[in-house]
Amino acid sequence: MPKGGVNAPVDVAAAATPAVDPRLIVRQQGLKGYVQEFRRRVSSGELGSLPVIVALIVIWVVFGSLNSSFLSAQNLSNLSQQIVGTGMIALGVVFVLLLGEIDLSVGSVSGLCAAIFAVMDVTHGVNQWVALVCALAGGAAVGLIQGFFFAKIGVPAFVVTLAGNLFWNGLMLQILGSQGTINLPGDDIVSKLYTTIYGAQIAAYGTAAIGVLLFLASQLIDARRRQAAGVPSRPPLDIALRTILLAIVAFLAAYTLNQYKGLPLALLIFLIFIVVLDFVLRRTTYGRQIFALGGNIEGARRAGINVSWTRISVFMITSTMAAIGGLFLAAQIQSASQTSGGGNLLMNSIAAAVIGGTSLFGGRGSTWSALLGALVIGSILSGMNIQGLSNALQFMITGAVLLAAVVIDSLARRTQRAAGRA
Repeated sequence: MPKGGVNAPVDVAAAATPAVDPRLIVRQQGLKGYVQEFRRRVSSGELGSLPVIVALIVIWVVFGSLNSSFLSAQNLSNLSQQIVGTGMIALGVVFVLLLGEIDLSVGSVSGLCAAIFAVMDVTHGVNQWVALVCALAGGAAVGLIQGFFFAKIGVPAFVVTLAGNLFWNGLMLQILGSQGTINLPGDDIVSKLYTTIYGAQIAAYGTAAIGVLLFLASQLIDARRRQAAGVPSRPPLDIALRTILLAIVAFLAAYTLNQYKGLPLALLIFLIFIVVLDFVLRRTTYGRQIFALGGNIEGARRAGINVSWTRISVFMITSTMAAIGGLFLAAQIQSASQTSGGGNLLMNSIAAAVIGGTSLFGGRGSTWSALLGALVIGSILSGMNIQGLSNALQFMITGAVLLAAVVIDSLARRTQRAAGRA
């Protein structure tokens, strides 16, 4: 009870003072504030992308010290192209993992859609753009079917997509027929999207500059909107430091690409997909609904979110991205065959999303996880191939890295729960 009785005046100004995010307070304290915030994030399990970035640096240092050709401009440029197919599939896997679910059919879906394009384009002479649209539509249709069984019928996603993995692989074999392998001509639209490289240095440097400017603009707009709404926003120093760090990474990557052949179109397309889908996840109502479902499905349902439609649409996105990844992989080897979508593609795609920082438990992750995870997986495979290591060791090392990522994710969630943030 307030001093002086129930009718005593209350300090309205104090009660109306908005809460200030402590993370923004410490940022305003200079270097000391950043150190304090880093300690707080570590102690509360909010590691973000830090572990995977550290792991990537360690991988590059180790393989670079073992063989200088690993960090050569040629190898890194080739790596940036080679990760696109798997990275595109991992980008779709990020969406389904945000729901706390899994899709075990992405490998076979990628092979199926590559086969659809090859058969229509090469065997039947259909217009290339029509064949491309049909392949992508096939991926979306697969997601619609699997999403329906999961969201409407109630069959667990693990079972639906495991059955789909077998069914779509069989359908791919049926489409390819007795021929088994269909070679792409090399001048088709899919091959051009993968093999085209912009040799002019302005292409790589210009892309880096545009990316940095877009990031800076988005940060300033977001800060202005938050200030107008009376909620905490990032200090100007924080925005400046983030922009400078991004500029260093972007222009260093552009410089490396220009030391070999230039900017690969496939990498540019991959980055555009990452940025656009990141905007969808973080800046749209639909994206917030996906995070809400992964965090608390019952709470999301009570908030009026159309759970069934959101789940179905996420599976459609995942399968469509698998189709896009499958087309890039087919362009990489210039063919669609009975082995398309097989091998360790499924494992690497899921591993890339998880290693990149997307939680297997749902509700936490980013589209940038696909890029970081694909870089880690691709770097490990590239380094081990240069060292001439056997496939057995490559499987074991990749599996160990995946296990380490899941362990870190589990420990982070446990720490967040103990800190009252999960």
